[in-house]
Amino acid sequence: MLGTGDDILQTWSGPEGSSHKVSPSGIRIQHAHQKRDKVAFIDFISTLLHDPMGVLQGWIAQGPWVAVSFIFLVVFIETGVVVMPFLPGDSLLFAAGVLCHGEAGAALPLWELLLVVWAAAIIGDQCNFMIGHFLGQRLIASGRIKALMPQRIKESQDFMEKWGGLSIFLGRFFPFIRTFVPFLAGMGGMRWRSFIGFNILGGVVWSSIFVLLGFFFGTIPFVQAHFEWVIIGIILISVIPAAAGALKGFISSRKKPKETQAINDDAEKS
Repeated sequence: MLGTGDDILQTWSGPEGSSHKVSPSGIRIQHAHQKRDKVAFIDFISTLLHDPMGVLQGWIAQGPWVAVSFIFLVVFIETGVVVMPFLPGDSLLFAAGVLCHGEAGAALPLWELLLVVWAAAIIGDQCNFMIGHFLGQRLIASGRIKALMPQRIKESQDFMEKWGGLSIFLGRFFPFIRTFVPFLAGMGGMRWRSFIGFNILGGVVWSSIFVLLGFFFGTIPFVQAHFEWVIIGIILISVIPAAAGALKGFISSRKKPKETQAINDDAEKS
């Protein structure tokens, strides 16, 4: 330990005898920067959830390729990175479709937007499949990824058992499930040839539906006047199936101990 007064430096040896010093004030500044970055990220996600139109307009103002790149990134991360299932893919695609009109449409043509979101959705699911195949067991065993909650994994597994390979296609329309299904498919050993067909079909259909809904219905005066409520409605409709599944799982988990106790009581009586 070296230093004078309050400015105490911690010294440790580095490669080839080099030394490095850091003060407590430096550590505090680093922590403050990390906290600020975390808050900024949370604010960005919150804004993207309740005002995707404003976020998209800001991206378009910076240039068409900036907008296209960010749209690709959000869709890819939601479908391709298992730790971020909470990104608002449905509402973002709807808002992007709305902006394919007028001046914004000149910077973001419909055909270009569709090509970008198709690619992002298909590549994202493929990436998630590979992560599950090569790293799935280790990631779940580590317990470090909070998104991989046992309840969510079980919901996705039940969904896959019910629908088989078709779950890759149908899972696109359910938040959280759309992120976990390709991951579990890769981890469970689904053949790539079986996966890729449903992946392409689901990616194209899902992204096209929400973009085209925005393109054809987003300019209706009522929708324009109540756009925030429309976005909230899209989010709620998307979340309802997942919430219903969670409620069903909770009720089932409460029933099982009672059924087990009843069986034990009957066994004791007999």
